[in-house]
Amino acid sequence: MAMPMDYDGMRTDDASERTDNVTDYKRTCIDFIEDISGSYLEWVDLYSKRNEITIDEDKKRRKEITAIIEKTNNWLAKVPQSIKAVDVVMNDGIQKMAEATAGKPFQIGVFVNQKSEYTMAKSGIIDVHVKAAGREGRKTKLGIHQKDQRFRIETTGKAFFDETNISDTEYDLMDIHLKLNAEECNQRDVISFTIIVSEIKDNIEIDRRGLSTVIHIV
Repeated sequence: MAMPMDYDGMRTDDASERTDNVTDYKRTCIDFIEDISGSYLEWVDLYSKRNEITIDEDKKRRKEITAIIEKTNNWLAKVPQSIKAVDVVMNDGIQKMAEATAGKPFQIGVFVNQKSEYTMAKSGIIDVHVKAAGREGRKTKLGIHQKDQRFRIETTGKAFFDETNISDTEYDLMDIHLKLNAEECNQRDVISFTIIVSEIKDNIEIDRRGLSTVIHIV
């Protein structure tokens, strides 16, 4: 599962630099989300052919990818007010498709205002509720997105997680609250972030998954 697990959810081309028309760029990115989804569905096909996932799991991942296409493109059409905001929402959708392709072998949920994945909040300190449970009695803990970066975050404004009280505690049932500082964000800003949770057995990480959330500041 190398590609979906390691993909960082960011476009690497310069499409956003080739236009300053937000409406035209929205259409381009809506088409892009449709196009790139085919690559993720091909990975699901590959996992099935290798008998790495069951028929039910195959259907579940395809259903999730289809839902992400619809929700992300709906957001792209209605929410972003700038080229940067379009990029944030599009990249969030790509990240979510990668996560759906990789699957969720253990329970994980990330909630803002009791909603997951696509949500709204006012500027200020935003409560991010993270819940997780490992399989077969295994523990979970907050993971790290990449070296020296615990969380993936992309935003049109200024936003960051307060990491002063974050620990490496291993939980039988994770149920924690993180603080996302969006005090300097304004209405219509968008924030996308990814929380990584690691599944632990005998103090060793045996699996890890990310869950991405996009917030519209209202």
